[in-house]
Amino acid sequence: MDIETPPAAKPYEKPEGERRGLVIVNTGDGKGKSTAAFGLALRAHGRGKAVKIFQFMKVPSARFGEHRMFEQLGIPIEGLGDGFSWKSQDLEHSAQLAREGWQKAKAAIVGGDYFMVILDEITYPLIYGWMPLDDVLDTLRNRPSQVHVVLTGRRCPPEIIALADTVTEMTLIKHAFKAGIPAQRGIED
Repeated sequence: MDIETPPAAKPYEKPEGERRGLVIVNTGDGKGKSTAAFGLALRAHGRGKAVKIFQFMKVPSARFGEHRMFEQLGIPIEGLGDGFSWKSQDLEHSAQLAREGWQKAKAAIVGGDYFMVILDEITYPLIYGWMPLDDVLDTLRNRPSQVHVVLTGRRCPPEIIALADTVTEMTLIKHAFKAGIPAQRGIED
């Protein structure tokens, strides 16, 4: 490890633009995309802002750790899918759920009642061709100016990346699962 001298001067100038809703993307093969989005949800909720979370691949009855905590905090979180594609019994049904879920998420975005709308794992139904990319792009472009939208998932379409204000790519360096350690509740749920 190299030792660095802490900066003595502010490393940036304060932007002079106006505050507005952002499109934020967390993508890449590394862990932490949803976790980072949920951190933003907690930060916004802590400031008294309305947040809504849509999970495109989770079932409506999911009871993962985030569901339990968000329910306790009063942050609405809604599963829109039937699990990941390898668990699905009917991929056309999965696609239909994604399209129906998108209509709910779109209504929450354009309605303007939420400070932040999180579209967790939305990239999967997009890259599988289950949902219309153009409608998502149009909704993001034409949303109310105060609404922040956070999108998560691997292989985010380049059109969304181009439109986004902030994009973070989580890079996989090492993962316990690849070393034979199974997923653990409280870490990967």
